[in-house]
Amino acid sequence: MRVGLVCPYSFDVPGGVQFHVRDLAEHLLGLGHSVRVLAPADDPATLPPFADAAGGVVAVPYNGSVARLSFGPLTAARVRRWLAEGGFDVLHVHEPLSPSTSLLALWAAQRPVVATFHSANLRSRAMQAASPLLRPSLEKIAASIAVSEDARRTVVEHVGGDAVVVPNGVFTERFARAARRAEWSGTPERPVVAFVGRLDEPRKGLGVLCEAVPLVRAALPGARFLVAGRGDVEAARAALPDPGAVEFLGAVDDDDKRSLLASADVYLAPHTGGESFGIVLVEAMAAGAAVVASDLGAFRRVLDDGAHGRLFPTGDAAAAAGAVVALLRDPAARERLARAGRRAAQRYDWSVVAADVLAVYETVRAGEEAHRPGEQRRPPR
Repeated sequence: MRVGLVCPYSFDVPGGVQFHVRDLAEHLLGLGHSVRVLAPADDPATLPPFADAAGGVVAVPYNGSVARLSFGPLTAARVRRWLAEGGFDVLHVHEPLSPSTSLLALWAAQRPVVATFHSANLRSRAMQAASPLLRPSLEKIAASIAVSEDARRTVVEHVGGDAVVVPNGVFTERFARAARRAEWSGTPERPVVAFVGRLDEPRKGLGVLCEAVPLVRAALPGARFLVAGRGDVEAARAALPDPGAVEFLGAVDDDDKRSLLASADVYLAPHTGGESFGIVLVEAMAAGAAVVASDLGAFRRVLDDGAHGRLFPTGDAAAAAGAVVALLRDPAARERLARAGRRAAQRYDWSVVAADVLAVYETVRAGEEAHRPGEQRRPPR
């Protein structure tokens, strides 16, 4: 079938929604479907072959992060043209209420829409205020997907109706096969703790990690912390009492991220809020790292209340350090947790996740055909 995927955030900047849309497109293409992605981009030359640029980008603070969006008459015209030329059997809009290409696509859509909600923002006054104004457009949504139970509650509370929960996907085999890098691999005397996340977003918890570092090194002086992510490295280093204890790797590509996670003894996720799922936890689990994470609701669900990773009270650096030290001192326990994590990660493999997404597509197509008496349904392409 012909599938149109719309992403509201700049496709040339890393982010969870962007990765989800990109990987879903790749998997569907691998299954033989025809797929196009529409997204904002400052540099269209960086886009994959299946993606089209909707327009330039404006950075907007939102939900503890910075959303890079595209809006305005020029973008709206490009969205309408893309829809007209696409001839899609299914239009799948991600974050349909984001004031960017997704909302513009929802406004312009002439057929039922599949919408995926990624955010868990249960107290959004903006969403509450905007929902009545958006009601006519929301009625175009024939099926809603939420990537987690937290995101589903957002739909129920602020949008209306319900959503089927289909989690984020991961190409788990790519992480399982990732090559370990000698310079990133730990030893009993110098174990490695890894972190991946944007340095300039407080909700990613880098501040908690900085507080935990000296506590871990007081117990294990040789412990190394490898931090990967975009942001101001000098500002992050200045927050450390022992700057030499942390190695900042800067932004890393997909291959390096997989190798980093495969090389680490422990992956630390000290996030403080604003997370609806926790894709990096699944990636770390698939790569074979033992996971220590804050006990956010979304993280608890991914880690099955601690069965597949150690949890600590959100924001508690001492507890985070204690959990990390306990695992680094107990290789057998660390290995058991890593094995459990690898098994659990399989439920999020794209082969499983995309099958659920395709089932939603087929349900929407069947419903649309049912409302067209006298027309013969086209065979899937």
